[in-house]
Formats: sequence, C-alpha cells, structure tokens
Amino acid sequence: MRRLLFALVLAAALWTLMFSPLTAPHVDFWWTMTGSALLLSVLASLFRPGWWRGLRWTPAQIVAGAGVAIALWAVFWTGDKVAAWLFDFARPQVAAIYGMKDGAPAWRLTLQLLLLIGPAEEIFWRGYVQRTLSDRWGADRGYLAATLLYAAVHVGALNFMLFMAALVCGIVWGGLYRFFPRWFPAIILSHALWDVAVFVWFPV
Repeated sequence: MRRLLFALVLAAALWTLMFSPLTAPHVDFWWTMTGSALLLSVLASLFRPGWWRGLRWTPAQIVAGAGVAIALWAVFWTGDKVAAWLFDFARPQVAAIYGMKDGAPAWRLTLQLLLLIGPAEEIFWRGYVQRTLSDRWGADRGYLAATLLYAAVHVGALNFMLFMAALVCGIVWGGLYRFFPRWFPAIILSHALWDVAVFVWFPV
C-alpha cells in the first residue's frame, strides 16, 4: 500500500500542476499530460508487473471498445446540453477545458490521446489502482475508492464540469473493469477513442 499511496500522491500532484489555475498557464498541458500518464503507467508496471498477462485483442474487444466510446460520447453530448440549460457556469467551464488544446495540431493530439494518454491512464487507474484496492478491500469497495480517487485528482482545476466528467468516466470504466475484467483491452480502447472523439474529432 505504500507504493500505491506514493503513486496516488504523485498523480494528484501532477494533475494539480496541469489543471490548477495557478500553475496550468506555466506548463505545456499536452506534453505534461503525456509525460505524466506514461510515468504513472511505468510505475504501475513496476509496482504490479504482469497486468498485461491474459490480455487478448480480439475483434470482439475492438467492437466493444468502440461501442462503449460511442455510447459514452453520446452521454456527454446529452449531459452538456442539459447542464448548459440548468447552469449558467456550465458552458464557460466546458470552454475552459477545450481551451487547453489551443495551438496544438489536431494530428498530434490524436496520436497522443489515442496511443499514449488514454491507454496509460487505464493501465494506471484500473489496471493498477482499482485492481490493488479491490484485492485489499474487495471488488465493490475497490471500485468505489478508485472511482472517487480518479475524480478527486481533478479537484485542483476548480472546474465542476471537469470533476463531474472525470466522475462519470470513472464510474463507467471502473464499473466495466469491476464486472468484466477480462474485457480490459476493450476498456483501454474505449478510453483512447473517447478521448480523441470528445477532444478532437467531435467536441461536445
């Protein structure tokens, strides 16, 4: 648990650095995000080696991953419209999130999100954090704790919409990992595809 605690504190520090209004203007968000996600995935692999054993990238996994990504994008598209109707702060906060990609070429963001950031986040948050907590506290408590931690590292952004987005994603991806751990390749793919879809291809 000491290793897990160290990794979580590091994740919280890195995410605060990237998202906090005090520090975000002084770092390149996308390169920092890429480096942070890769660092955490490397730590996950060192602290709990062998997470990749048993992964099978079958056509069914690919179809399922794409399906989850599409469904989650639809949830966010709908949620964005409802939130904008209910809350005056919703759209400005969403616009602030999209403002992070200003100046970055779409092709580079696509490659970073699809090949590096999305997969690395799943390796760390589900493959390491949720799996470790589930082994120690049981599958349900591990799922709940990992989901809350995944959302909590975004608190430093002081952006309610970002926090809720992370919470919803954590519930979905964590829930899939809780009940269908053998479908981890599909979960990884869904995260990567959703990232690219919501940030680059089809912004909400």
